[in-house]
Amino acid sequence: MSLKNFITDLKNSNLIAECECGGEFKLSEATLFDGIGKFPVEALEKRTEMEQSLKDWADTIKLKRKRATVGAEKSATAIGVGKNLEKVLPTMKNFHLQLADCRFLADPIDLMVFNGITTNKVHSLSFIEVKSGQAKLNANQKAVKAAVEDKNVSYKEMP
Repeated sequence: MSLKNFITDLKNSNLIAECECGGEFKLSEATLFDGIGKFPVEALEKRTEMEQSLKDWADTIKLKRKRATVGAEKSATAIGVGKNLEKVLPTMKNFHLQLADCRFLADPIDLMVFNGITTNKVHSLSFIEVKSGQAKLNANQKAVKAAVEDKNVSYKEMP
């Protein structure tokens, strides 16, 4: 039996095929061809549609990669600015704390302020975390904040 006759027999049959998507269809309703000769118009249209879909998908991936790169660069810049700001903040004109009372810790909290230490009368301690833009506290910073708010703060001397 020739390939052409085989395709004709399939088109005239009552056979049902299952698509890889799980759906079923009648072979008599499908566009069947051997792929050697001229492609049917329906097959060419489907191929063009699939190629466009693939191109759109590739364009979407490129755009997502570009956005991810730009986002990472913005985030890295913001973090860098924030790290430098933490170091110079105490020297700024609007900084209302005594610079000599401040100690830069960096992590997990930016500054520890021993309010009054310059006069040898520490009346309070302040934990200060500097944030800029949309920055939020990380898990460790939230834990420190919660401990302070719950008054779970202690003083220990190590021998």
